[in-house]
Amino acid sequence: MTFTKTTEQASKYEHLEKMSVQELLSNINQEDKTVPLAVEKALPQIENLVTEIVTKMKLGGRLFYIGAGTSGRLGIVDASECPPTFGVPFDLVVGIIAGGDTAIRKAVENAEDNTTQAWIDLQAFEVNKNDVVIGIAASGTTPYVIAGLEACNEMSITTGSISCNAGSPLSQTAKFPIEVIVGPEFVTGSSRMKAGTAQKLVLNMISTATMIQLGKVKGNKMVDMQLSNSKLVDRGVKMIMEEIPVTYEEGAALLTEYGSVRKAVDFYLAQ
Repeated sequence: MTFTKTTEQASKYEHLEKMSVQELLSNINQEDKTVPLAVEKALPQIENLVTEIVTKMKLGGRLFYIGAGTSGRLGIVDASECPPTFGVPFDLVVGIIAGGDTAIRKAVENAEDNTTQAWIDLQAFEVNKNDVVIGIAASGTTPYVIAGLEACNEMSITTGSISCNAGSPLSQTAKFPIEVIVGPEFVTGSSRMKAGTAQKLVLNMISTATMIQLGKVKGNKMVDMQLSNSKLVDRGVKMIMEEIPVTYEEGAALLTEYGSVRKAVDFYLAQ
């Protein structure tokens, strides 16, 4: 398969500096509208990967995201939101970025070109055959990510990928590749835009679908969410009131005592 970096191709728009604010926003919006359609075309690939993740997690496995720059940050965001949203341990879904935590806020020179560090970073978590490692790279050519997946393949660890170019080296390395072809960016080569949006949408799908399959959602409610602020406590009480015939005050008391919507409802129903 011929590999073409569509993420690096010239923008369809010329003389951006001459556009009004309204024109800039309208044209960016027009490009953004194409992203969900591109994701839709990749649904079969996403389904295959999620199915594998669920299978591995039911065996006690974990999910790792590895990436550099914007891609690495998006993986960290998705991983960090799983514990408060679904009440899972902080080490069940792990985001790793080239250059370490410093790179979350500030670019670390040459980190994405390091071909040995990803495996070192993964070994710090004692990655094993029950785990799944997803490499994220808009271009599909990031050495840090590709080398990380190659090392995982050698150790019989399941690998997936999310990229935005067809037939990239990353896709060829991953056992379960996902390709969302969004085309040229509004600002040429600025893959934090459409490609970044596509990656975020796919990550949302992967983690949410996985957690639902693992029983972390009941009906359409986050019954295992962490009660980390007053808004979430209020939401939790109202969720309890929808499930069992109690007043707000009674629901709040149950939630305080048992610490989660699921446990509060289960206790009440078991009486």
